[in-house]
Amino acid sequence: MRGKLVVGNWKMHGGLRQNDALLADLRAGWQPADAREIAVCVPFPYLWQAQAALSGSAIAWGAQNVSEHPIGAHTGEVAATMVAEFGCRYAIVGHSERRAMHGETDDVVAAKAAAALDAGLVPIVCVGETLEQRQAGETKAIVLRQLAAVIARLGTRMAQMVVAYEPVWAIGTGKTATPQLAQEAHAVIKSVLDVPVLYGGSVKPDNAAELLSQPSVDGALVGGASLDPESLAAICRAAIPS
Repeated sequence: MRGKLVVGNWKMHGGLRQNDALLADLRAGWQPADAREIAVCVPFPYLWQAQAALSGSAIAWGAQNVSEHPIGAHTGEVAATMVAEFGCRYAIVGHSERRAMHGETDDVVAAKAAAALDAGLVPIVCVGETLEQRQAGETKAIVLRQLAAVIARLGTRMAQMVVAYEPVWAIGTGKTATPQLAQEAHAVIKSVLDVPVLYGGSVKPDNAAELLSQPSVDGALVGGASLDPESLAAICRAAIPS
């Protein structure tokens, strides 16, 4: 990563016609710069569409999840090697929605990060605490525990990943961690890992500049705002004010 990185996570949104317009607008409106990068992580069925629309541009694309298994009788799963065939650069693993709604443990997340690396992808490993954990003063302990499993699994390869700090209480709620809180959590991560750390949690054009100006915030993982190409581009532009 050359500078600030902004990754859009479409979650379970999209449709063929809608995606065509969104990706075309994003490509037409994005002006690349050495100090910032932009990517979109789309649902599995639309990876081919992202590849077709964004190939040859400065915009990268990726998946929102991968299986920890390389191959086999795992109905409904998608291997990292399959994702890689669509030219993906990134794969999100361990998103809080996967942890909370699909029971993904720290060990499973670590295995998925390893599978992504094995396939030549850059895993974006998500960590973060719930509101109850924050109120109990457990943010540091929770984040370090989630990271410990990944560090143990990847070893020296951990330098090839990206981490996304996403306080669970700020995802899809409209609530955003203050720049100071984001900086504190990112500093904890950087105390054990020398990797890019993105902030995720209701990032929007009107709060992006202040969040991204924090010294330990290397970019953003953007949810709802990434469904609007101008909003996503505006967040990325905010990373390096002109």
